[in-house]
Amino acid sequence: MFARLYQRPKNAMQSGHGRTGEWLLEWERDEAQRPDPLTGWAGSGDTETQLQLRFSSRDAALAYAEEHGLQVEIMPLGPRALKLQAYADNFR
Repeated sequence: MFARLYQRPKNAMQSGHGRTGEWLLEWERDEAQRPDPLTGWAGSGDTETQLQLRFSSRDAALAYAEEHGLQVEIMPLGPRALKLQAYADNFR
């Protein structure tokens, strides 16, 4: 089974850094989604994709994955680029 491991990014809508130290483990899809003929919603019989496990460290997540025989792809957290601006820049 395949899984993705990544660190939770900072929320763009908030200035705080809450829950950014968490590592999340999510399973990859085993089967494709298909539209439901009655409602048109997409779904599948794969229920593992609904799970999201949270870990306090990367090592704990990797230990869990190794213990359960998961092949893990580690997704690196992208670089943050700060755009420093002053209010006076609006009038130049």
